[in-house]
Amino acid sequence: MTNREDAIAKKGRMVALVIAGAMAIWIAAQFLGPMLGLPMRYAFLFDFLAIAAFVWALVVTLQIWRARQDDKG
Repeated sequence: MTNREDAIAKKGRMVALVIAGAMAIWIAAQFLGPMLGLPMRYAFLFDFLAIAAFVWALVVTLQIWRARQDDKG
């Protein structure tokens, strides 16, 4: 593997971890929020944080895809 391929693979692993982590934290927040009596605004905060993580993951995934397309051509 070249350094470029290693960098692409590292980005892919990071995207996977961010998606899994954001989803796990979001599910935990949705489950524990009402049990702890947190106000609804905190639920929205976790929703927006999860959306931000997913948008970031989408952007980085598109960067990975473009890098792989450049390697083909």
